[in-house]
Amino acid sequence: MTADIEYGNPRNTPAWSALKQHAIQQAELNLSSLLSSAGRYASCSLQLDELICDFSRQLVTNETISLLTKLAEQQELPQQIDALFSGALVNTSEGRAALHTSLRGGSTGVQLDNCHVDAEVAHEQQRFLEFADAVRDGSHSGYGGARITTVINIGIGGSDLGPRMVSRALSADIQPVRVGFAAGLDGIELQELLRNAVPAETLFIVCSKTFTTLETRTNADAARAWLLNALPAEAVASNFAAVSVNDPALDEFGVATELRFRMWDWVGGRYSVWSAIGLAAAIAIGSDAYREMLAGAARMDEHFRTTDFDRNIPVISALLGIWNRNFLDNSQNVVLPYDQRLDLLPEYLQQLIMESLGKSVRQDGSMVDYATGAALWGGPGNPSQHSFSQWLHQGCAHAYVDYIGTVNGPQVLAAEGHAQAIANMIAQAEALSHGQSLEVVREGLIKAGLTSSEAERLAPQKVHPGNRPSTILMMKALSPRNLGMLLALYEHQVFVQAVIWGINPFDQWGVELGKSRAREYAAYLQGGSAEQLPGIGRQAVDWRKDSF
Repeated sequence: MTADIEYGNPRNTPAWSALKQHAIQQAELNLSSLLSSAGRYASCSLQLDELICDFSRQLVTNETISLLTKLAEQQELPQQIDALFSGALVNTSEGRAALHTSLRGGSTGVQLDNCHVDAEVAHEQQRFLEFADAVRDGSHSGYGGARITTVINIGIGGSDLGPRMVSRALSADIQPVRVGFAAGLDGIELQELLRNAVPAETLFIVCSKTFTTLETRTNADAARAWLLNALPAEAVASNFAAVSVNDPALDEFGVATELRFRMWDWVGGRYSVWSAIGLAAAIAIGSDAYREMLAGAARMDEHFRTTDFDRNIPVISALLGIWNRNFLDNSQNVVLPYDQRLDLLPEYLQQLIMESLGKSVRQDGSMVDYATGAALWGGPGNPSQHSFSQWLHQGCAHAYVDYIGTVNGPQVLAAEGHAQAIANMIAQAEALSHGQSLEVVREGLIKAGLTSSEAERLAPQKVHPGNRPSTILMMKALSPRNLGMLLALYEHQVFVQAVIWGINPFDQWGVELGKSRAREYAAYLQGGSAEQLPGIGRQAVDWRKDSF
């Protein structure tokens, strides 16, 4: 089944032309004025259960939102949403569906290759969540009946970032099992995790659809060698699990049949945390919490599918990104979570958004003649205030910011710290919006005792231009359900922007090119073939000779 939809150039739509003219007319729009208008928050905020999207600090009016939703309609977003959820081959370059939403549970009725997707998903979900509980409660033991005390997930990209982030965000203070993650090719991360690990008590989960990913297979082989240095060969069957479809490779490696879990080619890596790729996260947080996270994502799916665009949180979030990127020329999106447990979220979103939207060719094969995905970066909010937030407030380049907050935090020693964090988040958003004028600064300096000449010299350096856009995403608490809603929100935001730009968010050819070159160069480095390498590679060969 294919999605019989034209991927037209958005610049050719009436709405795009109207938005260009609207941007010119709104060039002098001022956030301070907008925020002082009655009903601004009520008209520029959306709520779904315990998640609120406050976009009152974006440089938009009701007319802007109306024009943006018309753009979405003219780019056939309603039809594309139907295609996504129905199992159409929306990943046109690879001829695949993109059914990550089916992983959240519920009945979709989708059939692919004469198989009922719902039944397959439910079966595999039950298997890996039962295994997660068995590891947590000791029902599954390591070699010789040893209780598993350490779990190490070996994967990279989507097989690492998602489960790593979820484990960090939702793990309780006291865990029955220590869960760690090894992704780096240099082996240092794995070595650090193994430093205090006991072989019989260590379970490795190898996540690689093909079981041939260079980084993952290198670390998996090293982990296997470490295990077998202390235990007999049969230990692999009890102390290794895998998420893969390459059964011959798993046979050769020694992974037991019952510890093999499946993923499908209609699940891209960056959308796979909802599948068995999330096994390590399920062990870290427990199957009940994991199911709650799935339910939260399913709730956002339903909202995205059924809600009118002007009240649809993922759609409005995506359209605000289009407005900032294409009409306000803001090329950078900064994500600042004001909850330390979400410190890995910006890195997770980097892959989701930049791998999906880092494209310059439309699905019809033509080059884009407009900007696509913004550069996304960020970090935990409070520490960022003492590093790059200066750039946000007074730097020359402009960005739009996503602030993410949780009102009710965990019980910690600094009991008031979480409330202080939320206060800082709101203050940062307000400061970005309103800024601080030259007159206000000058007056304050003179009141502080500076002379007029001193105030004149110093005042310009303390001016904050303001008028810099941001959105606040606020959750009542960092619960599994609310985190699931948040992650699904960003997934759908990516899809909407890809539809409007006419690009494919489900392939990643730029990643593949680097991998193929790396295999060539690795062979030359290991074989000492310096003449086959670029100049810096020849130096590396010489230094390797000095080291061995």
